Amino acid sequence: MVAKFFAEPAGKLKNYDAYKAMMNEYHNLKEAEYIINVAKPIVARGDFSCVLVTEYLKGKNLLWHFQHSEQLYDILASIAHMLRRLHDNTQAHYNREKEFGNFHDLLNQLILDGKTREQFNMLLGKWWHSPFIDRRHGCMVHRDASPLNYLIRNGIPYTLDMESCWHHANSIRDVGTLCAEMKNYFQLNRESGMKAEPYIGHFLWHYSKDEKEFHEISRTLPFFMSIGFLRIARLYRHSHYYDYLLKEGLDCLKAIE
Repeated sequence: MVAKFFAEPAGKLKNYDAYKAMMNEYHNLKEAEYIINVAKPIVARGDFSCVLVTEYLKGKNLLWHFQHSEQLYDILASIAHMLRRLHDNTQAHYNREKEFGNFHDLLNQLILDGKTREQFNMLLGKWWHSPFIDRRHGCMVHRDASPLNYLIRNGIPYTLDMESCWHHANSIRDVGTLCAEMKNYFQLNRESGMKAEPYIGHFLWHYSKDEKEFHEISRTLPFFMSIGFLRIARLYRHSHYYDYLLKEGLDCLKAIE
């Protein structure tokens, strides 16, 4: 078993309801376990430092497979199919405004000069007035599509850490975030983020139902890849790499022009 304690000290984070966070992840896991493979929840106890106990899964996370790429195409295909099942089986109304509100919240967390923030604001305005973020249905998304949160066990993918899940969200959020993580890994470890392009294309193809949808998703993808790069940028605020990630996030949004 694995125990996750939500009521432990959280540093500068003050506005945090540990019990609510524990129960949120518990219910997310209970909902998702009937659709995809997850670390099954066993018990949640608010009277014991808000502990969530799940089953222990033995396997290699997706980051390990990035580093040992012999089977990466197959692994990415299986994760694409898993995400598609989650998104297709949790459809509800779509909250478009929440997507843009979250983007602005993310920008507020970053160190941006006035000119750069204005560029982001201008481009987000163009995306707002475009049809590319529209969806007929919203769905449940993992929202923390880090390679550390997908475990491969005997060739089968499992989703971990569902505390941050959203409902009524755009399904391409998970897809774009994971694509940004792939490009970031190849930029840091394989000399160029462009080397991730074949893997990104393969992942999108297996997520898509057909060629028409593949092209539709490709139009939406840059918006959520931008979010992915900016999420990563929060970890590199005091390095030169921070500027690269900001530029990637901005360049993704420029796909609307």
